[in-house]
Amino acid sequence: MAWRGCVLKWAKEGIITSASRNNRFNLYPQQRCGFRKTAKKVETKKGSVEEAGQPHTEQAESLVQRRVEPPPTPPTPKMPPRAYGQLLKPLVFTVGFTGCSFGTAAIWQYESLKSRVQSYFDEVRADWLEKIRPQKQGDFRKQINQWWNGLSEGQRTVTGIIALNAIVFCCWRVPAFQRSMVTYFTSNPASKAVCLPMVLSTFSHYSLFHMAANMYVLWSFSSSIVSMLGKEQFVAVYLSAGAISSFFSYAAKTASGRMGPSLGASGAIMTVLAAVCTKMPEAKLAIIFLPMYTFTAGNALKAIVAMDAAGLVLGWKLFDHAAHLGGALFGIWYVWYGHELIWKNREPLVKIWHDFRTGGPGSGGAGGNGSL
Repeated sequence: MAWRGCVLKWAKEGIITSASRNNRFNLYPQQRCGFRKTAKKVETKKGSVEEAGQPHTEQAESLVQRRVEPPPTPPTPKMPPRAYGQLLKPLVFTVGFTGCSFGTAAIWQYESLKSRVQSYFDEVRADWLEKIRPQKQGDFRKQINQWWNGLSEGQRTVTGIIALNAIVFCCWRVPAFQRSMVTYFTSNPASKAVCLPMVLSTFSHYSLFHMAANMYVLWSFSSSIVSMLGKEQFVAVYLSAGAISSFFSYAAKTASGRMGPSLGASGAIMTVLAAVCTKMPEAKLAIIFLPMYTFTAGNALKAIVAMDAAGLVLGWKLFDHAAHLGGALFGIWYVWYGHELIWKNREPLVKIWHDFRTGGPGSGGAGGNGSL
């Protein structure tokens, strides 16, 4: 019975070896350990030889069974659902904010025109007092006033925008503000705050080079765009462009499933650049670092739109091409159609404001400042 049990044991181990070869699993270490154990002579009772071999055989079979099973497939990471319904709230905010921007600009222009005569007399009185007042040598305030008066209306208008960008840039350097800055000064459709960051991110830059480049372009086009639109209409277009370009970015991120934060004034500045290039396509432009190469504004606009469209289709991640493209399209649309549809139809709102200010119905309203 002892040699019979050993024969059965070796036969079963041979079956295990052949089964393991058929399943292409290397069990050689386990097999060597098994032969070493069988070489030891263990004295057992005759009736318990087969029973003693039973647990060892079952253990080997269970080991083979565990090794034959294929490894579990790692779960495939699920992409975030493309919830296009989440774009409804940003869309409503974009439309409402754009309407409020243009309405506020129309009222602002009305108030500016109303106080222009009074301002004229104040300026005459200030000039007269300046002449009779003793002059101070090295007066810092006088130098600032001379510098300010030497700027064009467009440069004076964008100076406030540049100052706001500088303040937000400094806030990024305060560690206590980091959490709030990421939440409210970066536009991200996956964030808990989706509406306010669409506008606040337009004034937000984390890199000094990024802010300097954007503000330089804005300063360069400020005189042209303000002379075209007027300062009130320009501010409305700039703020609206920030919200509209952010909405284009939201839509592209939701469609591609690539959520992530964006910041910068590039979308709004692209609106300014596109509006000027559309209105004056024959104007000569040059690159900042290559001033010797000039090209027309129309060709520059075509190249910029083509590059951003290619970046959006090919998924380039260096810039937010969707925001750039949205800002450029808004600038082109506003010059062709938006000015006629929005700004030239502001008279009913201005009349309502005039009646509210004067306490009754009457004629009057904003003049024709800032027409294309």
